[in-house]
Amino acid sequence: MTKIAFLGLGVMGYPMAGHLQAAGHDVTVYNRTASKADAWVAAHGGASAPTPHEAAIGAELVMACVGNDDDLRGVCLGPDGAFDGMQSGSIFVDHTTVSAAVTRALYDAAAVREVSFVDAPISGGQAGAENAQLSVMCGGDQAAYDRAETVIDVYAKLCRRIGDSGAGQMTKMCNQIAIAGLVQGLSEALHFAEKAGLDGAAVVEVISQGAAGSWQMSNRYQTMLADEFEHGFAVDWMRKDLGICLDAADENGASLPVTALIDQFYKDIQKMGGSRWDTSSLIKRLQSMG
Repeated sequence: MTKIAFLGLGVMGYPMAGHLQAAGHDVTVYNRTASKADAWVAAHGGASAPTPHEAAIGAELVMACVGNDDDLRGVCLGPDGAFDGMQSGSIFVDHTTVSAAVTRALYDAAAVREVSFVDAPISGGQAGAENAQLSVMCGGDQAAYDRAETVIDVYAKLCRRIGDSGAGQMTKMCNQIAIAGLVQGLSEALHFAEKAGLDGAAVVEVISQGAAGSWQMSNRYQTMLADEFEHGFAVDWMRKDLGICLDAADENGASLPVTALIDQFYKDIQKMGGSRWDTSSLIKRLQSMG
């Protein structure tokens, strides 16, 4: 049993923290909206704390899954931040998708306090979190990763250290770059099938078994055809992530023309009122064009 603090109980963090408690760990949760932490304790046991600082006291691992760079800085370094409550030799594991720059800055800030910092962004969506089937890509020191991995494995189907601090976040950027292109391609294929008078489901049944097959195709085509877009990662969050990708590309010289274009397509979706639709809503933009 490991004493763990879990910060952030959104659609991902809530079930992840639940898996940890169910696995026999001693989990204390913190959430900005305290009522959600109370609901988690009622559902799973464990305990809640009113601040990240208090949640982190005595914890061997502090794990976070919050919104963005500013949210992560706040729970780490704010007036009631976790870092000042963490004991020497403990580990902070960040599951948020943030910039590699803030990751490396927090890695350095943690080191001053004799605390390890592992960036560990996740992929697999809400269903992956609920079913303990997440892919976790990590950066940080090998020794800290080795200690954290056995705990992360509770909700991961795959967990791997890619390299030093920031490598996990850079890998998550690769993930989002790949997804953006796949979702647009799938949207165009389904839109084309509709215009051609074809049965979209029958088309996917055939092409998904060949070279066109992907996770997005298998898991999203039915809801796309049904005009349902409440089944995954929101457009607002995808634009946040793609912005991180494009900023990093400006720094390292990578060329991301398709990613930049699809970021603008998601901007169009936001203008259509789809900020909270899932990322497969790219098809709505095509349908709106006639």
